[in-house]
Amino acid sequence: MTENSAIRLTDIQKHFGAKAVLTGVSFDIAPGTIVGYIGPNGAGKSTTVKIILGLLQQDSGTVEINGQLIDPEAADYKRHIGYVPEGADLFNALTAREYLQLIGQLYGMDPDVAGNKAEQLARIVGLEAAYDQRLRSYSKGMRQLVLIIASLIHNPDILFWDEPLNGLDANSVLVIEEILQELRDRGKTIFYSSHIMDVVQKLSDRIILLNGGQVVADGSFKEISQAADVNLQELFNTMTGFAEHGEKARAFVDVVTGGDADA
Repeated sequence: MTENSAIRLTDIQKHFGAKAVLTGVSFDIAPGTIVGYIGPNGAGKSTTVKIILGLLQQDSGTVEINGQLIDPEAADYKRHIGYVPEGADLFNALTAREYLQLIGQLYGMDPDVAGNKAEQLARIVGLEAAYDQRLRSYSKGMRQLVLIIASLIHNPDILFWDEPLNGLDANSVLVIEEILQELRDRGKTIFYSSHIMDVVQKLSDRIILLNGGQVVADGSFKEISQAADVNLQELFNTMTGFAEHGEKARAFVDVVTGGDADA
């Protein structure tokens, strides 16, 4: 058990009807850690995060943030959290300036302070020219940068980022990777979910692999790979029992081409 835990889950159980989604998930995360939370689709990753955020209620088990049991009805603990959901909708009629100022106010910030801070952050990541344009005109990558700024504007202790690099160009990816590491070095805790295994392997101090609603691996990449000469994608495939990717690819292309290897 970690003293002064940033996030602690103890025996979390969650069912949707007869389907068991989480079956005893427990982990304890120290402040100043980047955690890669990975697993196949349907493993329960998003359910876990929604329970921590108070968007879903677990059937049993406990969630603690910064050493305190959370009350899903209370808003105070959520001020310590920043969240980038996958595929979030933005208020398209607003400009980036208006949207980020609104988010800052929702977190209790002074409107002018929120506005000035958001404008500085937007300038740093290259959104300055489009800052007063409606969000409906933004590309996917630009929208993602707005979501990332929104998750950080109130200086949270803990970040939950779900596929945060979606739509970003190569230069922006490098900047965001450096931002994550800088935040970690300043004591922030980052709970990061992605299907891009090389990025998870590169950034994570600790990797938690969920499969079938249970934690099946937890540790640094070196620890969970047991120093074997594999990458995280290969380890992921092994631990989740997925070894048919080549066969599925060939079968798919056979249907596309009518089975003609020269098509």
